[in-house]
Amino acid sequence: MNAIKQNIQNIKERILSDAQNCGRSPKEIQLLAVSKTRSVKLITEAIQAGQYAFGENYVQEGIEKIHYFSKNRIGNIKPQWHFIGPLQSNKTRSVAEYFDWCHTVDRLKLAERLSAQRPSNLPDLNVLIQVNISQEKTKSGVMLSELFDLASLISPLPKLKLCGLMAIPALIKDYHQQLVVFEEMRSAFLELKKEYPEWDILSLGMTNDMTAAIHAGSTLVRIGEGIFGHFEGKTNETS
Repeated sequence: MNAIKQNIQNIKERILSDAQNCGRSPKEIQLLAVSKTRSVKLITEAIQAGQYAFGENYVQEGIEKIHYFSKNRIGNIKPQWHFIGPLQSNKTRSVAEYFDWCHTVDRLKLAERLSAQRPSNLPDLNVLIQVNISQEKTKSGVMLSELFDLASLISPLPKLKLCGLMAIPALIKDYHQQLVVFEEMRSAFLELKKEYPEWDILSLGMTNDMTAAIHAGSTLVRIGEGIFGHFEGKTNETS
């Protein structure tokens, strides 16, 4: 068994164990492989191991991989591509035209541009609202105090499907402190589900805080290092 396949198996076993420990079904929790800066060779190995959803931080790099795998199919698999990096207004057209998901919508202007630029022949773009749960000045995301109003403005937009929330908390090593932050996100998510019962994605948790995220109700974990090994790129904040 190659390293990527073994790593994916290990992560899935962690998800199973964490879910069972808090009385959840592992089927509720999706695994997103953070493939930013990773080669198509490594991504190919992940696809061959049964991983089909990938997260990219950089628009152009992601588009190049999307093109590559559209021309180099592995069986009948069509990978699902998630944009998970900070989104600038001048990049919305590319995300709208090429990606299946955008996790980092944090203001109405971005949502309106994605809505207007999503091609009519494609399914609605799945989007998540990014919340700046740790209130970090250097990090993207809407503040909790503005979240409910933003959701109400994005939800009616055509060609977008608002599916839930995403957050990248400040790096904390202590499990109990991680859990406090994640549970704050869970509370906001559950409150919004009263208004939007179709929401099913609470994207929380990376390689180092996945256990706390799952215990707090995450339905999608974003794993980079745990699958592909040590990351040496620009930032490690979304894996």
